[in-house]
Amino acid sequence: MKKAYVFPGQGAQFVGMGKDLYESNSFAKELFLKANEILGYSITDIMFNGTEEDLRQTKVTQPAVFLHSVISALVLGEGFKPEMVAGHSLGEFSALVASGSLSFEDGLRLVYQRAMAMQRACEIEPSTMAAVLGLEDSKVEEICLNITNEIVVPANYNCPGQLVISGSLAGVTQACEKLKAAGAKRALLLQVGGAFHSPLMEPAKIDLAKAIEATNFNTPICPIYQNFTANPVTNPIEIKSNLVAQLTAPVRWTQSIAKMYADGATEFIECGPGNVLQGLCKKIAPEAATSKA
Repeated sequence: MKKAYVFPGQGAQFVGMGKDLYESNSFAKELFLKANEILGYSITDIMFNGTEEDLRQTKVTQPAVFLHSVISALVLGEGFKPEMVAGHSLGEFSALVASGSLSFEDGLRLVYQRAMAMQRACEIEPSTMAAVLGLEDSKVEEICLNITNEIVVPANYNCPGQLVISGSLAGVTQACEKLKAAGAKRALLLQVGGAFHSPLMEPAKIDLAKAIEATNFNTPICPIYQNFTANPVTNPIEIKSNLVAQLTAPVRWTQSIAKMYADGATEFIECGPGNVLQGLCKKIAPEAATSKA
């Protein structure tokens, strides 16, 4: 019986997120106020009372999801006893703080730096992402590989039959047409700022690598199954390397959850806004239990 804690990524945000924690728990309130101080603006005002549009601002979205996720885990105190952790994209930072590899303060600073670096990278070239439903991963990979005049790559292996692709606007549009012709149930452009987890994030990767290298990482209290390899890691040097590589490489969520289940995970507990990861875990490892922290 092993408990695995999982942490969501960008897109899980909603207006009012974290307000119940802030109002009901003094430790949570202390962490939220510390976050306002570190960021230099009141992220709590936007999280609790802002609009959906406010929450979609790059400087807000990633720190907001990180804060809600991390604080949801930390307020559990002695009840938080993970035997393994994983985070989807941005969620990997939440998992690292929750498991003690990163301090709360350093985790928040890195998430903010990551968000701003990704925003700058998005402004260099028109780019996007698309959700592909109902095709084998291998077929999606093959179609992306055969488009050689533009950049388009698999970005998020979310669950069997659900893969997100990423790249230049022309590349993703071209791939969507070919994917539909190949039998995809849907190949739908997403409302995102740019081509996350693709080679177009290389400028952000360079910026983030410097920030990560300058930050202290500890050995986590349990293995973290990182997006880059889908394998358990505890070595801080390896964790740093994988965290940098993640920006231009796909999120191997299907493979991570399958590996965690194979390694004995019997329950996946989601910490943070929404319940998307519970749904994905049920599709990847249907025999395991899922719940909300």
